[in-house]
Amino acid sequence: MIPSHLQTLFWETNLDTFHPEAYPDYTIFRILEHGDEAAVTWMRQTFAECEVRRVLCAERRLSRKSANYWALVYGIPSHEVAALAESR
Repeated sequence: MIPSHLQTLFWETNLDTFHPEAYPDYTIFRILEHGDEAAVTWMRQTFAECEVRRVLCAERRLSRKSANYWALVYGIPSHEVAALAESR
């Protein structure tokens, strides 16, 4: 379940039936794009770093600003981040 302090990040989701571990890509994306420090702490406790890195590299919906920030945080070259691809 999503902690109460993070529920605003999932505004269009039915939180009564939502299980973040069942939808890691969606959950991680929302936190990378809209989360604060508390959300990131929860994400890091809930998901393995390799899973966060995988989502960061694959998720094209991230804004360029968020994608660039998280690429720097995780030490991922920008050319490996889908949201920073040249074709965008």
